[in-house]
Amino acid sequence: MARAAALGGLEKSDYVRRIFSEIAPRYDLLNHLLSMNIDRRWRRLALRELAWTQRPRGLYLDLCAGTLDVAALLASQAGFGGTVIGADFAEPMLRAGQSKLVSGAVLPVASDALELPIADGAAAGAIVAFGLRNVADVDAALAEVWRVLSPGGKFLILDFSTPPAAIVRAIYNVYFHHVVPAVGGVVSGQSTAYRYLPESVANFPAPEALASRMERAGFSGVSWRRLTFGIAAIHVGVRP
Repeated sequence: MARAAALGGLEKSDYVRRIFSEIAPRYDLLNHLLSMNIDRRWRRLALRELAWTQRPRGLYLDLCAGTLDVAALLASQAGFGGTVIGADFAEPMLRAGQSKLVSGAVLPVASDALELPIADGAAAGAIVAFGLRNVADVDAALAEVWRVLSPGGKFLILDFSTPPAAIVRAIYNVYFHHVVPAVGGVVSGQSTAYRYLPESVANFPAPEALASRMERAGFSGVSWRRLTFGIAAIHVGVRP
């Protein structure tokens, strides 16, 4: 089931909503445990690329927001006076992140990434961290983000990637395909969710391919860079 769902389509949408709803109570614990807390650093790097200081009072989108890590981090930045919409279609994930919100700057919204409740051109910037590979249609999600961004608005994608170096890739594959499912299954109590993770990464576009798809969706100035030996990557695009 995990392998089939990773391929996309309606089956993926239903499966992802269900498993993330089930693992929501343990999601943060496992994220930090399995990444050895590197995920926190990756999110901070991604926010710097967003260049929110150019529009500190704007409306920002945290797509596939999960437990609102990115939304809460952005809202807590010194000088930020805008609003962050944290959109995710697994409502239990949003509820699990409510304790991170210390102000009214974050608005959690239960919404599919393919049909956002945001007006055309309303967002000053958008970011998706470890969520784009979970959508049913990557190209449709890119088009929807382009729709809601205002001209000059940046879009940041942070997600896992397959390391290019053979020795790192070998270690990575053992960890992702064996250690992560075993530990994740025990801690979360969900036997398939952490088998889906490596399958979703394996079926996600390589950095070069994702950059090309961003350009086809209308983004300009698209660039990307690998993080931590290529375990993850950040992509940046701008709506002209």
